[in-house]
Amino acid sequence: MTVRILALVGSLRSGSHNRQLAEAAVKHAPEGVEVTLYEGLGEVPFYNEDIDTDEHRPGAATRLRETAARADAFLLVTPEYNGTMPAVLKNAIDWLSRPFGSGALTGSPTAVVGTAFGQYGGVWAQNDARKSAGIAGATILEDAKLAIPDSVTRFAETHPADDTEAVAQLKQVLGTLASGGKTSES
Repeated sequence: MTVRILALVGSLRSGSHNRQLAEAAVKHAPEGVEVTLYEGLGEVPFYNEDIDTDEHRPGAATRLRETAARADAFLLVTPEYNGTMPAVLKNAIDWLSRPFGSGALTGSPTAVVGTAFGQYGGVWAQNDARKSAGIAGATILEDAKLAIPDSVTRFAETHPADDTEAVAQLKQVLGTLASGGKTSES
């Protein structure tokens, strides 16, 4: 059985290091794991309960929910913007939290990773993403973390998919995520 992981990237920039990190997850997914990089978060309008109805729900939001409903787990990949996660990722979490208590995130194993220019690799943004997704109902895997610092220098000439250390760490996160957080010791 294949475990389907949906990767949501908080950066809309095509060449972002976080997008590249998600691409590395797609390329280096362990056997039995399929990682899909979601395209189109920038098209999803800000969450508004007035438009979250069968008559008015935007197609981009419906597509996000339908795609997320087919996932077994989620990989949130976030840069750090002004000390927190980008609005596009928070917005995706908001859409996937509804209907409250039965949204696509509810009970789903979720890991948060990322890379940032600073010396801590974006941990503030990652912590905020974990908090938000957890409140939205996701099962946050606290042991599945990866914060890569100094992205501008580290990935200036090397794609994360070609960084041996980053790939090894990413594979470990994906393995934990695919197992739903269960380890051989669990």
